[in-house]
Amino acid sequence: MKRKNDAPPNGKSKKRAISDDEAHGNFRKGLFDSNVLADYTNYYAASQPYKHAVIQSLVNDQLLRNVRNEIREHISFTPKETDIYKIHQSGDLANLDGLDDAALKRLPSLLTLRDSLYSSAFRKYLSSITGSGPLSGVKTDMAVNVYTPGCHLLCHDDVIGSRRVSWILYLLDPDIPWKPEWGGALRLYPTKNLKTAEGDDVKVPQPDFTEVIPPAWNQLSFFTVQPGESFHDVEEVYKRVAGEMEEEDGGRIRMAISGWFHIPQEGEDGYEEGMEEKLAEKSSLAQLQGGKADVFDEPQSHWVENPHWEAQAKAQDDQMTGDELDFLLKYMNPNYLVPDTVEDITRLFSDESSVRLAEFLSPKFCARLREYLESKDHEANPSLPANPFFTEQSEVGVARPPHKHRFLYRKAVQPIQTSYPENATLTPYDDLVDVLFPHPAFTKWLSLVTGITLTKSNILARRFRRGLDYTLATAYEEEDPQLEVCLGITPSKGWGDDEEEEQDEEPQQNGAGSSSKANGKAAAKPEEEVGGYEMYMAGEDDEGTDAGAAEPSTSTGAGQRRKAKADPAVYKSAADEEDDGILFSQPAAWNNLAIVLRDRGVLRFAKYVSKAAKGDRWDICGEYGVEFGEDDEDSAVGDVNE
Repeated sequence: MKRKNDAPPNGKSKKRAISDDEAHGNFRKGLFDSNVLADYTNYYAASQPYKHAVIQSLVNDQLLRNVRNEIREHISFTPKETDIYKIHQSGDLANLDGLDDAALKRLPSLLTLRDSLYSSAFRKYLSSITGSGPLSGVKTDMAVNVYTPGCHLLCHDDVIGSRRVSWILYLLDPDIPWKPEWGGALRLYPTKNLKTAEGDDVKVPQPDFTEVIPPAWNQLSFFTVQPGESFHDVEEVYKRVAGEMEEEDGGRIRMAISGWFHIPQEGEDGYEEGMEEKLAEKSSLAQLQGGKADVFDEPQSHWVENPHWEAQAKAQDDQMTGDELDFLLKYMNPNYLVPDTVEDITRLFSDESSVRLAEFLSPKFCARLREYLESKDHEANPSLPANPFFTEQSEVGVARPPHKHRFLYRKAVQPIQTSYPENATLTPYDDLVDVLFPHPAFTKWLSLVTGITLTKSNILARRFRRGLDYTLATAYEEEDPQLEVCLGITPSKGWGDDEEEEQDEEPQQNGAGSSSKANGKAAAKPEEEVGGYEMYMAGEDDEGTDAGAAEPSTSTGAGQRRKAKADPAVYKSAADEEDDGILFSQPAAWNNLAIVLRDRGVLRFAKYVSKAAKGDRWDICGEYGVEFGEDDEDSAVGDVNE
């Protein structure tokens, strides 16, 4: 998403240059004193996990109150949502000169604030504290973001183009002090220097933040933008607790003006020809090094070959054996094993290259599984226990790095274990992760219902904790498509699919679920959305080229994300009449199996789970390598990239 720029073609809008004395008068008294400057400079130099500082009571209080009132009365906001944020967003405020005289007359204080922040006096002040070098007064970059309960901005580094210093000025209710437990804090993530097996030095962001800066009225937070290092997020603004009146918290409206100071532009003091290109190279190098750091990502894929795939590819009208059916009947709804139903699903999948199957697990097994998951869903310290009989092979952990994903994971024990101790008792969760999903009979069933030979598998169980976890949009980059299967086993309600669940309480007569379009774009929505849905989106621009270098919305702060569209699409916006680029969507659900054939370039992400959710999001996912026969190659073009 690129923001329209109302500035003249040369990029230099006609901002009013104000004197140092006038600028000083618009900030708090004493801010520019040498001893105050020295204190902030020392504070900045000693800060961790990377250089940053916070200035309280930055602006003349009455001026900022006037700014807040003007914004509330005359600036409109659009609610927008992507994989990385959920916010209410204004347009560009930096180039207000593009407005007509009548509009400008309604925003005099905002104009004064903008001219003061980008004045020579304040730019020199900030440059002195940060040691950033000269900052541009003509390339200005600011907007208002409003976070209401449920809004958030996930981990990123702000690195785009010529940005040098990132800043946030809070315009909260000045008469109701913000409480840290309401959320909305700026949180900074440390990085760790590691060395790859090839000897390359890389910086790897750690999964947990170490610095929390709660918002406050008239507070400025700022830091130098550093590729691969300045990782941060904005904590979710939390819903008020039961019984708390809106008058007591002002509705928890986190309003802030945020923006960037850029390097000097041509004609300004400090301009260096080619500097912007050098910064771009540095950013690209950091992203390339970030690619080398992929070896430190967790979890790593653990592919297991299907030794029977060549024989299965040659078999004609291969059917399930009696032993295979007996095994699957322990877990699956028997309707999905009826030949006529398998044929129905195959036709659906052939048409859409995606299908969702409701009530997938058998009622008996499902009841045991639900009882187990509900016993763990609200535990004080959420976990995914390892298989107690194969703890060394049953890897568990927290997914990282946070600018890609964060969730609890458990890898399946593969190859499938059949030598459990005598009288061993597995939990139903162990049964799903380590017995059903890796089993050759289940792989064969998937091959039958999709019409595709499956050559290898990578199986992972995930738990997305409320208020913590997500996956950001990542493009699939292999040449050949990949089959992706996800069994939703979220036991709680309120995820946007409750109406469908009620309709599907009894197994469907033919056992077949609806297509991706039917349930992906028309699923019921709860009154309060809490995230947790998984979404596939088109990952190429209108010209069909890789959109990975596209510039994100400068008003969110979301920096470039390697291997993904920078702003994977604003798929929820009050200004949009229809979804933008959505190919398949599934809410967090109980006992629903989604099967998707994913083509090169298609983005996939699981939306951040709000702290307001009634439980955590649980699923088990399988990725499968595919082999098409000659008759299947033509049908493969209808995959989920359309």
